[in-house]
Amino acid sequence: MSELRLQAIEHISEIEAAQWNALVAASGGSVLSQHAFLQAFETSGSVAPDTGWQPRHLLLWENDSLVAAIPLYAKGHSYGEFVFDWAWAEAYQRNGLEYYPKWLTAIPFTPVPGARLLTTEPYRALAAAALLQWAKKSGLSSLHVLYTTPEDTEALAQAGCLRRTHTQFHWFNRDWPDFESFLSSLTQPKRKKIRAERRKVREAGVTTQVLSGTQITAEDWAFFYRCYANTYHVRGNTPYLTPEFFLTVGELLSEHCVMAIATRRDQPIAASLLWLDTVDGQRKLYGRYWGALEHVDCLHFELAYYTPLEWALANNIAVVEGGAQGEHKLARGFEPVQTQSTHWLAHPGFADAVEKFLERERAGVDNYLGSLSSPFRGEIGD
Repeated sequence: MSELRLQAIEHISEIEAAQWNALVAASGGSVLSQHAFLQAFETSGSVAPDTGWQPRHLLLWENDSLVAAIPLYAKGHSYGEFVFDWAWAEAYQRNGLEYYPKWLTAIPFTPVPGARLLTTEPYRALAAAALLQWAKKSGLSSLHVLYTTPEDTEALAQAGCLRRTHTQFHWFNRDWPDFESFLSSLTQPKRKKIRAERRKVREAGVTTQVLSGTQITAEDWAFFYRCYANTYHVRGNTPYLTPEFFLTVGELLSEHCVMAIATRRDQPIAASLLWLDTVDGQRKLYGRYWGALEHVDCLHFELAYYTPLEWALANNIAVVEGGAQGEHKLARGFEPVQTQSTHWLAHPGFADAVEKFLERERAGVDNYLGSLSSPFRGEIGD
């Protein structure tokens, strides 16, 4: 007789990597959901109770078989999520209610859409129901499942979650043979703008190179972290991620690491980091982090977009995801896409208010997407 059992674990190391990763593969999940990637957050101290992240990963067992896994965290704040709910937290506070801690299902610090219910179709609805049941019994204010697939969104909505939509900008390879061919497909103003920006970087004496996999040395990782940390320090903030996180990923998942480095006068001055993945047979790049030790006009666009796009064209990359928000990406050949999240709030009054807000927000997102012009020549809205 079949028996289902839900288990919560405080560290992902409590489940065997092979078991977890089998569900990642079965759900069409990415490297960002893999055991080693999530464990790197925990072992490096980037995700821990004292940083406001308490892991409570859920495992759904059928007899002795693991049939679903869900990365889950009790959060003491809303930093590192990229789906903004600060207004909801403030509304709770104004009414004398506690919004934090809350439940979050997501890849920490990573606004990349993908499977969040790591399971196969016969168990998806059960996994969604189990997650919501866990949230309801816990006594916490809310549950937030970020950057979901359409399948996960539907299962969670059927379980009782509210849908939310957002906009990102992704670059899609249209089989251009090289960067110049890509430029030629853009409207004239955008083509002119990109050439001018790249020229400014060249005239400043800056060159760039891309390293991947084992080409990235320990010295490169150390330099990258200086750049990454500097983007926080100049704003008076503390970096989310520790050096150990990047070193761990670079060691255990090196084949998924791509780093662009800018050099001037034989000295590295800036770096960007992207994750390389294959999902549903498509090679993808996820643009994640960038930083510089000195200012060069337009260097961010060169190192975060143009150099990686050239590399993508040379390496059969189908999609480059540029991260959260950023309408400025549209002028650089990226195209708008709609992303999704789902939410549940325990307080009935606030749940009703948020549901009405989300209805208005969805209409606004639809209108916004409809107002955007294509960056390409001869297309509607160009």
